[in-house]
Amino acid sequence: MSVSPIVIVGALEDAHARAVYEGVRARGHEPTVLDAREFPEQLAVSLGGGPEQIDIAGHRIARPAAVYVRSLYQSPAGFGVEADEAMREDWRRTVLAFRERSTLLSAILLRWEHLGVPLYNPPTVGNNITKPYQLALLRAAGLPTPDSLWTNDPAAVLRFCEGRDAIFKPVAGGAATRKVEAADLSPERLAKLGAAPVCFQELLPGDDVRVYVIDGQVVCALRIVTDAIDFRQHEQRIEAIELAPEVAASCVRAAAIIGLPYTGMDIKADRHGRYKILELNPSAMFIGFEQRAGVDICGPLCDALVGHASAHARATRTAS
Repeated sequence: MSVSPIVIVGALEDAHARAVYEGVRARGHEPTVLDAREFPEQLAVSLGGGPEQIDIAGHRIARPAAVYVRSLYQSPAGFGVEADEAMREDWRRTVLAFRERSTLLSAILLRWEHLGVPLYNPPTVGNNITKPYQLALLRAAGLPTPDSLWTNDPAAVLRFCEGRDAIFKPVAGGAATRKVEAADLSPERLAKLGAAPVCFQELLPGDDVRVYVIDGQVVCALRIVTDAIDFRQHEQRIEAIELAPEVAASCVRAAAIIGLPYTGMDIKADRHGRYKILELNPSAMFIGFEQRAGVDICGPLCDALVGHASAHARATRTAS
């Protein structure tokens, strides 16, 4: 097995990072793993002034052939992240420590992106193209998106919800989507917007579909059969479907507009059966969908990484 300039950013305890790691190894390449959770206590990282002066665990990793970015674990509440006792007792120290850690690790990915390294996915997209920004970009490009409102203004919520069925959910995600009920529009309930903004959207009653796009190709489309408004943890079954050509083309175009070489996007049908784009996930999970629907998503992702490594090897041989 050859040493490969493929980098996996993520912990191997994370099932998705592990799956990509094993898939790349099965294709004859030994990837480098950048486990951000180990920095700074266990992992030595040094960045010099030049864009290619990047040393990780004592090895110069200046310009990889390809990078799969599962996570930099930038949040104290993220997967597998633990704060030491002193940090738990002082939230300011925790926030500052994570800021310093995140700044340096993000710089590695930003340098690789600047150097033209294929990243699945680039940090300028994964970190900065938030859901409110995503949908604005897609709508500006003429793609179908649900009527949406992100706000902390009770009066704006009342105007938006008047005469329509609507749902609400967190701006950044993490909690279940719920239907707006009359009690949610009471002054007492709306006053809670003073603590944090919320996303409100028109209720789309049709099929939930997850679409995986890799390098401009639809890898698979999956219908999630559920009776719940939020299908997560409420899937009755998941089945592979064929998208209409115009829907598939819209999904590919959406991924290109947002700048995601790899994404699992959620689309949902309105009452007329027209699919609207809800969001594009920059680090989409795939294992559960593969297992439930009998499809292969990790394989094409690994093929893409290995394809870049092979091209990198050919270019290196030609140059020498």
